[in-house]
Amino acid sequence: MSDTTLDTAGGEQETELKRVMGPKLLLLFIVGDILGTGIYALTGKVAGEVGGAVWLPFMVAFAIAIITAFSYLELVTKYPRAGGAASFVHRAFEIHFITFLVTFTVMASGITSASTASRAFAENLFKGFHLFGETNAEGQAVVNAGAISIGALFFILLVMTVNFRGVAESVKANVVLTLIELSGLLLVIFVGLWAVAGFSGAEVDFSRITVFESPSGKNAFMAVTAATGLAFFAMVGFEDSVNMAEETKEPSRIFPKVMLSGLLLTGLIYVLVSITAVALVPVGELAQGGTPLLTVVERGAPNLPIDTIYPFIAMFAVANSALINMMMASRLLYGMAQQGVLPKPLGLVHHGRQTPWAAILFTTALAIGLILLVTSVSNLGDVTALLLLGVFSVVNVACLILRKDTVSHEHFTAPTALPVIGALACAYMVGPWTGRDGSVYAIAGWLLVIGVGLWAVTWFLNRALYSRPTRIKEPEELGTGDGGPRN
Repeated sequence: MSDTTLDTAGGEQETELKRVMGPKLLLLFIVGDILGTGIYALTGKVAGEVGGAVWLPFMVAFAIAIITAFSYLELVTKYPRAGGAASFVHRAFEIHFITFLVTFTVMASGITSASTASRAFAENLFKGFHLFGETNAEGQAVVNAGAISIGALFFILLVMTVNFRGVAESVKANVVLTLIELSGLLLVIFVGLWAVAGFSGAEVDFSRITVFESPSGKNAFMAVTAATGLAFFAMVGFEDSVNMAEETKEPSRIFPKVMLSGLLLTGLIYVLVSITAVALVPVGELAQGGTPLLTVVERGAPNLPIDTIYPFIAMFAVANSALINMMMASRLLYGMAQQGVLPKPLGLVHHGRQTPWAAILFTTALAIGLILLVTSVSNLGDVTALLLLGVFSVVNVACLILRKDTVSHEHFTAPTALPVIGALACAYMVGPWTGRDGSVYAIAGWLLVIGVGLWAVTWFLNRALYSRPTRIKEPEELGTGDGGPRN
């Protein structure tokens, strides 16, 4: 395609935002978005589905993510404006209700991700300070489930307070938090190398990584499918970077290689961490509790004081995930209320703090409900993956539909087969044949029912009182965080 009306061949359109992100900062932003709660909290649960072959579901999840990333790359370089999935879907289908459903689903996935992070935060906190410990039926030391719920509630209320006071995300802060998250995972790999070298005296058994076993009796294909649905939670976050397009230098040129590099880097780290985990800790032990990587460093380096600091590294990683996700969710809710597709009171802003206090209260109430009603971190993570896989399947279809819409600047074009494969793979991973617990579908369903109910109330009020349509006028303006939850 020809390069005409833009500032550069890189697709750098005029924008009110300052273009400050080059390749290095963008790479750190993408890696930081992906790293987080998933790998820190769910490695053991994935191992519980497939045994020692825990690396395989992470590789399959990575493959689905990178195929979908090709569709996002085509769309973000073609339309380099903030807006994310809602903007792409609206351009493709031009059906306001579908745009609303996609937007509300992204918002809901942020709340479920933050709820997952809250429970993981509480468990790591109590592990770090050796509080509320007990012994489970298998004789292993775990944290009391009730204490985790209470700790998670206090944490989500703290997040609400910070959110209300108004904290703007900065690229520099993201760099620092990303390096802390990354250090925790590299520490696991270091512990593995330390043990392999014989410095720790820990038993290392790499033969476990080829042992497939499904406690539920599923065949290999179905067990890997079920584990992939859970492991996919560890890959979400890359889609959030599309909202940085207007602040990236030459996005059409930079985005493709940087996003793919970020996914490859995190995929490699996840595979190395999962192999290290099963080589050092038997699968039965790894699958117990919500702090599997802490168990790995305790076993792999008993003569080093790493286990005393590791829970706090994990806390930092998941705390960042919770805060950013709750900020994203409240701003999306606020944006929908401002555009007249949700009740107007949800768009109220505090005059002093200039933060959307009504949306913050509503999203926090949903998170509290999830924390109290869903005590399983793996189920909460699975709900997040389920919701986003549904969004990704629609975005892949949107990429194909928008092929007929030409633009006047050069942009990345994905091989046609990839959006097709991506749409089919994501849609397949949404289905009940993946072996997800029925409660996962129930939770996702109730969240969407809440959204549709609010839409219906708004539609009735708009029609009865104001004689105006219920429609999203500017998908690009739906808050500042539309793109997806951080991991």
